[in-house]
Amino acid sequence: MVTRRQVLQLAAGSAALATTARLTWAQAYPTRPVRILVGFVAGGNFDIVARLVGQSLSERLQQPVIVENRPGASSNIATEAVIRAPADGYTLLLGGAVNAVNATLYDKLGFSFISDLAPVAGVVRFPNVMTVGASFPAKTVAEFIAYAKANPGKINHGSSGNGTTQHLAGELFKMLTGVDFQHVPYKGGSQAITALLGGQVQVLFEALPPSIPHIKSGQIRAMGVTTAARSAALPELPAVGEFVPGYEASGWNGICAPRNTPAEIIEKLNKAVNASLADPQVKARLADLGATTLSGSPADFGRLIAEETEKWGKVIRAGNIKPA
Repeated sequence: MVTRRQVLQLAAGSAALATTARLTWAQAYPTRPVRILVGFVAGGNFDIVARLVGQSLSERLQQPVIVENRPGASSNIATEAVIRAPADGYTLLLGGAVNAVNATLYDKLGFSFISDLAPVAGVVRFPNVMTVGASFPAKTVAEFIAYAKANPGKINHGSSGNGTTQHLAGELFKMLTGVDFQHVPYKGGSQAITALLGGQVQVLFEALPPSIPHIKSGQIRAMGVTTAARSAALPELPAVGEFVPGYEASGWNGICAPRNTPAEIIEKLNKAVNASLADPQVKARLADLGATTLSGSPADFGRLIAEETEKWGKVIRAGNIKPA
């Protein structure tokens, strides 16, 4: 007859074996290719960053790191696919500011970006840049604010789409300055820039890389970058926050894993990502995109996600913004 003590001893032994096996399995990770899902088509900033970092991770993890594009629903399709994947470290997401925005923008997501995913590591932050047409009367952010207040209804704000970070950067500007302008969404950043060049809109808060050639040619005038600090890509250009206290509206992205992924795997991935971001070649390539690295711990990245989700939630609710 098996006694109660023997049952407890067997249970304790089984638990210890399971813990040991789990730790051994996590330490051996990865033993096969790792996938990074990207919620956008190939060729965009998300895709470029994923492939650049993925290549470096392949060398450090000694396994292929495959980037898989799952575009649609503003990255929600890719995000949900990762959430539903096994929590074993072999299916990851390159998430970003869009996910923090979507948490409030969409009423019925069916998942929580914060609680259903585990933050692994921040990767990069992308500044947008506030630009106006070359003939616009204001030459600084302060002059723009004064002009907007003196000329209500005369400024159209173009963006790469409803609910995008470019759209919300303008909405945050409105909240903090008290100015008002009309939002005009386009199907992409290139169309918004074309509209600015043609005078259909008067201000953009568009991504830095596609804006720089037009700024340098003098076709459009840069007022300020949207990050808290100035950008090395345009070092003489002030940050909008230098004129508007508390203003910060950058894009960013980082690696996430399904909830309950073992801590040992999260830590191994975090170290590999940070080592990749410290690589001079990777840093130089990211700098070419106008990006700055976001090295740090999983907890650091988790705080960024929480802070950005709260910030954009307030902007979306205040502006009663809905997805297109």
